[in-house]
Amino acid sequence: MITSTKGLQFIKSYEKCSLVPYMDSAGVATIGWGNTFYPNGEKVKITDSPITQLYADKLFSVIIANFENDVNFLLGKVVVNQNQYDALISFAYNVGSDIDKDTIAEGLGDSTLLKKVLKDPNDPTIKLEFAKWNKAGGKVLKGLTKRRAAEANIYSKGIYVNHI
Repeated sequence: MITSTKGLQFIKSYEKCSLVPYMDSAGVATIGWGNTFYPNGEKVKITDSPITQLYADKLFSVIIANFENDVNFLLGKVVVNQNQYDALISFAYNVGSDIDKDTIAEGLGDSTLLKKVLKDPNDPTIKLEFAKWNKAGGKVLKGLTKRRAAEANIYSKGIYVNHI
């Protein structure tokens, strides 16, 4: 699967775009549409040069494709509908894919959210799992709480509400 146009617009509405590096709410150097690394895997540094809008958009497309590959891998043979997929992509884009060998939930890969999706993508309790991921640096953030609620609505109801 790939992310829908509505899904891409949703992600961009929450990420916004900065052509110069900045520190995000978790203290991680970020550039473009919320990117913390470049296509070559190199982490963004606060001392990096500014980028153009064209490059920011290209970077977004490349990074989204990476997350699509990750989410498709994590889902395996489990079939989800488009809005469920879009919500999972937005979630992974924001918190990470967490494809590693440990069982520590550092992103989608080891999360209870994914475990429930793999067991039954239509489990009504899945929407509650999004809300658990509303912290950065150990602090609850209003913006993350709002984003997780919006992702839960996309997942469970197919309702896309962009951040204003």
